[in-house]
Amino acid sequence: MTSQTIDSTGPGDNAPEAPSEPTAAGGLRGHPWFTLITVAVGVMMVALDGTIVAIANPAIQKDLGATFAQVQWITNGYFLALAVSLITAGKLGDRFGHRQTFLIGVVGFAGASGAIGLSSSIAAVVTFRVFQGLFGALLMPAALGLLRATFPAEKLNMAIGLWGMVIGASTAGGPILGGVLVEHVNWQSVFFINVPVGLLALVLGLLILKDHRAENAPRSFDIAGIVLLSGAMFCLVWALIKAPAWGWGDGKTWAFIGASVLLFAAFSVWETKVKEPLIPLGLFRSVPLSAGVVLMVLMAIAFMGGLFFVTFYLQNVHGMSPIDAGLHLLPLTGMMIVGSPLAGAMITKLGPRIPLAGGMAATAIAMYGMSTLETDTGSAVMSLWFGLLGLGLAPVMVGATEVIVGNAPMELSGVAGGLQQAAMQIGGSLGTAVLGAVMASKVDSDLPGNWADAGLPKLTPAQLGQASEAVQVGVAPVAKGTPQPLAEKITGVAHDTFISGMSLASLVAAGVAAVAVLVALLTKRGENAEAGAGVGHI
Repeated sequence: MTSQTIDSTGPGDNAPEAPSEPTAAGGLRGHPWFTLITVAVGVMMVALDGTIVAIANPAIQKDLGATFAQVQWITNGYFLALAVSLITAGKLGDRFGHRQTFLIGVVGFAGASGAIGLSSSIAAVVTFRVFQGLFGALLMPAALGLLRATFPAEKLNMAIGLWGMVIGASTAGGPILGGVLVEHVNWQSVFFINVPVGLLALVLGLLILKDHRAENAPRSFDIAGIVLLSGAMFCLVWALIKAPAWGWGDGKTWAFIGASVLLFAAFSVWETKVKEPLIPLGLFRSVPLSAGVVLMVLMAIAFMGGLFFVTFYLQNVHGMSPIDAGLHLLPLTGMMIVGSPLAGAMITKLGPRIPLAGGMAATAIAMYGMSTLETDTGSAVMSLWFGLLGLGLAPVMVGATEVIVGNAPMELSGVAGGLQQAAMQIGGSLGTAVLGAVMASKVDSDLPGNWADAGLPKLTPAQLGQASEAVQVGVAPVAKGTPQPLAEKITGVAHDTFISGMSLASLVAAGVAAVAVLVALLTKRGENAEAGAGVGHI
C-alpha cells in the first residue's frame, strides 16, 4: 500500500508524479541534503547523551554528595523515559507533523540540558534527565519521518546511512568528549554543550525543514492504547533495569515481567477494536518489517551488551583513563563512520538482505574474537576486533532502519521510527541485563576456586560476595594497606576471573548475532519507500 503526502506549508492540488529528486521550495526549505544535516545535528545531541554522561557520573556524585544508587538514576531515568515514550512520540509526529515535533524535541532537550547544568541537587539532575529522555523521544522518530518524507526512494538508504553514521560516531565519541570536558572544564559542561547545539538545530530547522502530512494521517488519539503500551514498556524496562540488583530469580523481577506480558496482551486486543489504533497490528503482517524490528533487538543485544564489558576491560583491567579507553575504541567508531554510507550505497544496489546478513556475520565473528581477549592482549589485536565489529554493525544500523521505516505506510512513518528506536533501546537493555547475568554467574562460579588455587586467605561468604561484585566490573578487591605481593596476586586472580566471565558473555553475544544472520535473510527492500519524497511537494 502506498500513500500520498500533503505539504502543509502549501495549498493542496492534484498530486503530480513523484520526481526522482524532489525540488526544494524556496531554495533551502525542503532540500533533502540540508534536511539531513539539520536532523543529524539534532539526533547528535541525543546519541551523545547516551554515553557522554557516564564519564561525568563520578564527578556529579562527588560534587552533589549523591549515593551510588542516586547516580545510577541519572542514566536509568533518562533511558526509562526515552524507551517508554518513543512509539507514542512517533505517533505525535504522524498526527501533528514531524517538523513541529522535531523542533519541540530539540528545544526541550537543549532546555533540559541547560537546566541540569544549573542544578545543585541530585534530585533536580535526575528530574531533568527524565525530561531529556521525553524530549529525545520526540526528536528521534521525527528525524526519521522527515528523511522518509524528503528523500526519493533511490537515495533513502544513503541518507539513512549518513544518519546512522552520525549516531554511531556520536555514541562512540561520547566517552572521549566527556572525558575531555570533565577533566579540563567541569561536569556541567557535559550538559551545557547541548545548548548551542540545540540552538543551531533550531535555527536550521526553522529555515530548512518542510512539513509533510500523509493524506490519511491519524486525526485522533488512542489514549487507552498509549496507556497500555506505556505501562507494558515501563514494566519491561523496569524489570531489566532492576534485575541485576534484585536477581533474576527474585519474585519482584518476574512480577514486573509478568505485568508487562499481560499489558502487552491487553494492548494487542485493544488495538484490534479501536478505530485509529496507536500501532495498527496489520503492520506486523509485513514479514520484512517484523524481521527488521527483531533484527534491531538482536543487534543491540550483541552490540551494547558486549560493549558494556569492554569499557570495564579497558579501564579496570588495562588501567586506561576514560579518554584512553575511548581512543582505543576509535577503530569501532571509524569503521562505523566509513561503513555506514558505503552500506547505504550497497543496500541501494543489492537490497538489504545480503548486506544485513553479512553485517551480522561479521558482528558474530568480532564478538567471538573479543571472547579471546586476555589481560595482556595488545592494542593491535583489540583494534582488529573492534574495527570488524564497527564494519559489521554499519549495514545493520542502516539496513534494518530502512526495512522498518520503508515497509511502513507513509502515514505511520513516525510510529515506524519509534518502533526502530524502541527496538534498539530494549535490545540494549536486554543485552546489558542478560549478558550481565551471564557474567555474574560465571564470576560467582569461578572466583572461589581461583581464589583458593592461588593460596589467598579464605573469605567469609559476605566478603566473597563483595569481592565477586567488584570482579564483575574488573576491579581487584584489594583492601587498603595490603602488602604489594599479596595485592598483585589478588589482582591477577580478579582479572583472570573477569576475563573468563567476559569471554563467556562475548560468546553468548556471538551466538545472538549468529541467530540474527538468519533473521536478516527474511528482510527485503521497503515496499512503501516510493510513497515518500516528491509526492508531498504539491
